[in-house]
Amino acid sequence: MKRLRTAEIPVSFEQAERPGKFMILSVFAGGTVLAAEVALQRGLACSTARGTHHAFPSFSSGFCLLSDLAVAAKYLMGDSSSRRKVLIVDLDVHQGDGTAFIFKEEPCVFTFSVHCGKNFPLRKQQSDLDISMEDGTEDKEYLSTVENHLPWLLDTFRPDLVLYDAGVDPHREDELGKLCLTDQGLYQRDLYVLKTAVTRGVPVATVIGSGCSRDIDKLALRHSIVHRAAAQVWRECGM
Repeated sequence: MKRLRTAEIPVSFEQAERPGKFMILSVFAGGTVLAAEVALQRGLACSTARGTHHAFPSFSSGFCLLSDLAVAAKYLMGDSSSRRKVLIVDLDVHQGDGTAFIFKEEPCVFTFSVHCGKNFPLRKQQSDLDISMEDGTEDKEYLSTVENHLPWLLDTFRPDLVLYDAGVDPHREDELGKLCLTDQGLYQRDLYVLKTAVTRGVPVATVIGSGCSRDIDKLALRHSIVHRAAAQVWRECGM
């Protein structure tokens, strides 16, 4: 909790009224901070918890009370004049509106969101780069979109760390997603993001992001895709 306080993320009265849930989410945020620190040391690390990217400084939104991505990014930037630069790659099906808002005037954080345009949130915020996908977008077009933008972002922004929100709700069976990616499409997406950053020497910390299904076993397996992709990158890159 001490580390979370140093990140100076405002906590709303609404959040403070739910101490039990807020404590759990603080642990999740601490896990994202830890994953980021391990990534800086080892090159790649994965959290098994969420990317709560809809939370704003003064209110909760979209089932998100506290932005773990914002906490991690602010903590890792530090207070010195030579602050780390963080690229947030948000491939959840919903725009990371809270993250975009929090860092809209922060030059050391670049927010990149690929999301379904006709989906929550209704009122979008402005990320540093927003890519809006049409309903029903399938693997090939989606992966091509990511491939057309991620390399030049890494090469021009030159981050010290990538925070990757690997949401699985772009999946075709997701109940709130509206996109049509397959399991293999999600795997290829995660593999591409991780390998593209790691082979450039940029550390990556991942969070599992969102997903909605009544079949918990299928959803859990879907959430493990990023970890399996990370294991392959770890082996192939000799990490």
